[in-house]
Amino acid sequence: APAGEDHLVLGHEAVGVVEDPNDTPFEAGDVVVPTVRRPPNGANEYFARGEPDMAPDGEYHERGIVGAHGFMAEFFTSPAEFLVEIPTALAEWGFLVEPVSIAEKAIEHAYASRSAFHWEPESALVLGNGSLGLLTVATLDDAFDRIYCLGRRERPDPTIDIIESLGATYVNSNQTAVSDVSDAHEPMDFVFEATGYAPHAFETIEALAPNGVGALLGVPSDWEFEIDGGRLHREFVLHNKALVGSVNSGYEHFEAAVDSLSQFEPEFIDDLVTGVYGLDDFEAAFADDDTTIKTAIEFDTYEER
Repeated sequence: APAGEDHLVLGHEAVGVVEDPNDTPFEAGDVVVPTVRRPPNGANEYFARGEPDMAPDGEYHERGIVGAHGFMAEFFTSPAEFLVEIPTALAEWGFLVEPVSIAEKAIEHAYASRSAFHWEPESALVLGNGSLGLLTVATLDDAFDRIYCLGRRERPDPTIDIIESLGATYVNSNQTAVSDVSDAHEPMDFVFEATGYAPHAFETIEALAPNGVGALLGVPSDWEFEIDGGRLHREFVLHNKALVGSVNSGYEHFEAAVDSLSQFEPEFIDDLVTGVYGLDDFEAAFADDDTTIKTAIEFDTYEER
């Protein structure tokens, strides 16, 4: 919770309508998405450079997560520099911009890690078939020839249906471990880890093709387990593999996410968002079952001004 308070308002994925622009470049009625990070006690070098997403732990607050209230309220305030304007046509689905921006950043950093040589990736594996994993599959769709998504759900399942509707291949981790994906399917040029399952970070190394890169986004709790460090070290060195960690996202990633979201098929979004609930029914948005994928709470309906 924020300092001196005994509660935290949730909500870091949001879309809103400007009510009072207060001498900023915005106008009343503009549809905006807020970024998440804020300077903790005055600006620091990361915020001064416009790179709050690269600040280490302790050098930021995150609205709705740590140190600052989130956006799950009828009204919230924000400095204009932390608001990204989106087309009115996306107002209904603007709450998806933030999670897509997380994928955009990880993909950008993966490409940057391979920029020293000619790299034309063709295959990608997304670990995790939750909402972030599904949004990442959709985001990768035009950039890779072959996309796989690994999860532990059994058929019939709505997330598997979504994966296959996007033209990707579902990999059941109950049958094929991440470290066995190369033999069962093919070595992967890019692996996007969104599970928080600690062994996946090391199994990713084995799933990668030579020159491949894995992006780690899951945040596991402490966990001790055995790995063959020597073998994994050799894989890194002899096959020019890389792992990058990625958390949060910057303003430019939000802008890229707006472009990606505008290109998603409406049918995909309809299948992904399994419920939008009014404030009186907010508890339904927190359901945890096999049919719930992505939900939102709506405080008011959007009307173009």
